[in-house]
Amino acid sequence: MTHLIGYISQIIGPVVDVYFDLKKSKELQLPALQDALSVTRDNGQ
Repeated sequence: MTHLIGYISQIIGPVVDVYFDLKKSKELQLPALQDALSVTRDNGQ
């Protein structure tokens, strides 16, 4: 499993837009559309 860090840019209903800064990452490809998304909030949960 690859760990690629992204940032939620907006949420509209069931759609979550995530921004990945590939210039700062060593990854060359975005994750596949059906890959899992794990979210850690500011409070650590």
